[in-house]
Amino acid sequence: MTARYLREEHHIFRDAFRKFLEKEAYPYYEEWEKRGIIPRSFWAKMGENGFLCPWVDEQYGGFNADFAYSVVINEELEKVGSSMVGIGLHNDIVVPYLASYGTEEQKRKWLPKCVSGEIITAIAMTEPGAGSDLAGISTTAVKDGDYYIVNGQKTFITNGIHADLIIVACKTDPNAKPPHRGISLLVVERDTPGFTRGRKLEKVGLRAQDTAELFFNDAKVPKENLLGEEGKGFYYLMEKLQQERLVVAIAAQTAAEVMFELTKQYVMQRSAFGKRISEFQTVQFRLAEMATEIALGRTFVDRVIEEHMQGKNVVTHVSMAKWWITEMAKRVAAESMQLHGGYGYMEEYEIARRYRDIPVSAIYAGTNEMMKTIIARNLDL
Repeated sequence: MTARYLREEHHIFRDAFRKFLEKEAYPYYEEWEKRGIIPRSFWAKMGENGFLCPWVDEQYGGFNADFAYSVVINEELEKVGSSMVGIGLHNDIVVPYLASYGTEEQKRKWLPKCVSGEIITAIAMTEPGAGSDLAGISTTAVKDGDYYIVNGQKTFITNGIHADLIIVACKTDPNAKPPHRGISLLVVERDTPGFTRGRKLEKVGLRAQDTAELFFNDAKVPKENLLGEEGKGFYYLMEKLQQERLVVAIAAQTAAEVMFELTKQYVMQRSAFGKRISEFQTVQFRLAEMATEIALGRTFVDRVIEEHMQGKNVVTHVSMAKWWITEMAKRVAAESMQLHGGYGYMEEYEIARRYRDIPVSAIYAGTNEMMKTIIARNLDL
């Protein structure tokens, strides 16, 4: 069933992007997983072919594409593997902050290179002592003449190793009441004095995705790198987190669909006790249950995508989609591995990697417990 928001040009774009990935990504993905990073050369090829930030205004190098193009890109990247998540983060999570809150000078300086792949971006919110509670961050930025002096530490930062430009959430007013009113966003560039990267973190899954610790020790950030207004950072984050959570839901939905197809193909090929595994009623019932949940997830996420493209407030629905679809994908992963039997536990079978990769989707972009808190708050209980 084709989503209503997809038109002929989106299908043409999908075909072109899929062919690009078949040449430039699929053959190398296993190698990237082993090396623990996706090479910058791939980002450059993405930019050269118009697959980075296509929604950006033409005057900054994009082609004013609607969000449906972003949906297509995120779905096709997820089909390659979940470690491609950093590209979606760059395209649809970080760069939109620059486009929405940046000055004209900032946009002209950074956006064209974000589109070309010369600049890779990241956003630094999480700290060792603060995750979903953004108001609890402790990284500070004190104005000193023409600079902000930044001190603190960030962790679990997607694109942390490659990033040339990092949007950092920090406290410009540590004494603000309530605390979230003291948060601002600063754009930290690669060669900023006092800014260093820690180790590339070893994760259970998403092994080709570079995740890192970041350290700020009297880092000197030009005052011109303030994004938007001082004290408005928390509100900017709350506004943009909705699209971030939608991107996570889209990826999880796609992952569930991929895992189902892998499993369906496997049980139709594998035999036991003289007949195909797919002929056993217990297997058929498990597949029927998975197919139903996946169909429900696809219907709902497509509805939320439409609402988002129409400019509607999707806070409640996107929180529902994020928690339910990521949990559904985790169930599909577990069932799929079980139906693969011992082979599902072997590294050469894709389902093993998918099983490792999917759990974090219930954690990042706000834990699923936080999603339920948001939903409950909006139920007027």
